[in-house]
Amino acid sequence: MKYKAILMDRDGTVIKEKPGTYLCDPKGVKLYKNTLNAFKLFKQMGYKLFIVSNQSGIGRGYFSEDKVKAVNAQMLKLLKPAAEIDGIYYCPHAPNENCLCRKPKPYMGLEIIKQHNIDKDKSFMIGDKKSDMDFAANVGMRGIMVLTANGKKQQKKYAKELKNTKICLDIYGAAKYIKELNK
Repeated sequence: MKYKAILMDRDGTVIKEKPGTYLCDPKGVKLYKNTLNAFKLFKQMGYKLFIVSNQSGIGRGYFSEDKVKAVNAQMLKLLKPAAEIDGIYYCPHAPNENCLCRKPKPYMGLEIIKQHNIDKDKSFMIGDKKSDMDFAANVGMRGIMVLTANGKKQQKKYAKELKNTKICLDIYGAAKYIKELNK
């Protein structure tokens, strides 16, 4: 049996991000206002949930992988009342390392599809950057861009490239849109 999934960027989509900064302190983890409602809705609709994130601060030497794991653990703790996450995947490399796993390259998404028996045609990628939408296209699933964190600037900067992309105010807006598609 194949499963449907929601892949989500972490910083700026699920948890608050101040663009241009690197979150490495669990005390700084804050969910957006409607994140828990979105996760409840995703689970009610039967989606598996995955976080897919570039964490180049590791490769740049700004913080350790243990710091990323601590931030992820705090995020999971805050999400627990709404839903369990089925997996967290992240690229630890700096952009100049030209690795296989850095979004928008499809490696992490293809691994999720393979490891968790995901039907990409019934799945979505949600993020606040054009690179998240490129990742969705490279993996072969639909992308939804949210206007939190980097979203508004990215929408303006890449208006032409994003003209056929579904844009939602936040992750809860994306969840409501997906619910409409499932009717």
